[in-house]
Amino acid sequence: MSSAIRFAHPGPPDVLHLAQVDRPVPGPHDVRIEVAAAGVNNADLLERRGHYPVPPNAPPGLGLEVAGIITAVGGEVTTWRLGDQVCALVAGGGYATEAIAPAAQVMPIPTGLTMIEAAALPEVACTVYSNLAMIARLTAGQAVLIHGAGGGIGSFAIQWANAIGARVITTAGSAAKTQAARDLGAMEAVNYRTDDFVAATLDATDGRGVDAILDIVGTTYLRRNMECLADDGHLLIIGGSVGPVTFDLWDLLSRRASISATLLRARPAHQKAAIVAGVTRDVLPLVEAGKIRAVVDTVFPLAEASLAHELLESGRTVGKVVLETSRHQPW
Repeated sequence: MSSAIRFAHPGPPDVLHLAQVDRPVPGPHDVRIEVAAAGVNNADLLERRGHYPVPPNAPPGLGLEVAGIITAVGGEVTTWRLGDQVCALVAGGGYATEAIAPAAQVMPIPTGLTMIEAAALPEVACTVYSNLAMIARLTAGQAVLIHGAGGGIGSFAIQWANAIGARVITTAGSAAKTQAARDLGAMEAVNYRTDDFVAATLDATDGRGVDAILDIVGTTYLRRNMECLADDGHLLIIGGSVGPVTFDLWDLLSRRASISATLLRARPAHQKAAIVAGVTRDVLPLVEAGKIRAVVDTVFPLAEASLAHELLESGRTVGKVVLETSRHQPW
């Protein structure tokens, strides 16, 4: 038997509880991971509330990223072996002592990282890389606006963009978070509660605007984001509020700009495999070189997943919240 966090019906954090579950069995192209730590993401909060559709055939339970040791491999898997220490992007079921991951979504743990730090990487690294590198093709010398500097994605995106030589402008909701963003490499950090990020962005770019925007806010920022785009710029929407919205298409046409909207979890397997391969090739070496670090705010025992959700919902965190199992401690 294994243990996993489950909930019987959508609701507040206290619906989460630790339960005994059957040991997961890997398919022919999967591996089973004895989980040391699992990252907590906003998608998990939405799913717990009943507001996030689960992709078909996803493993049961919350949790989209884990780190641990491989304990079983499917018959068609040749890239991983028993005992390998890995981190992985999973489609569900990460809040558990054991989880199943497609072999193509597994990555080696960068040298020097703990399991807790490694568990904070897959979701944010894959989200940032797939949008800023693969879609926007952000390069050295370009400028990027990253919303939500205090979150796991924001704190990672700032570091990655800075590491490749891009100029980073970011937003956050407090002075402490804007200072944390500067410490991570942001050229300009705007407190959106007290300052106009559009004016600050245009001022920081001498009126040109930015080449890419990574947005977690959604419809309420659409028009203001478009004011920040440079010619040929890309607005990348990865979350936030959704619903009908109107805008002047000429704003895009006149600047040859584009808008994309993506969710990582529901992508088909071949796309996730390509993203993970890119992260392994291009991003993990930056982590090993110390140019990007895993920003972990707080670690909770697996059984206290409800407290982890409460903290993440509070908006007080800088970086990731991580759950730790008790199988192999200390790491």
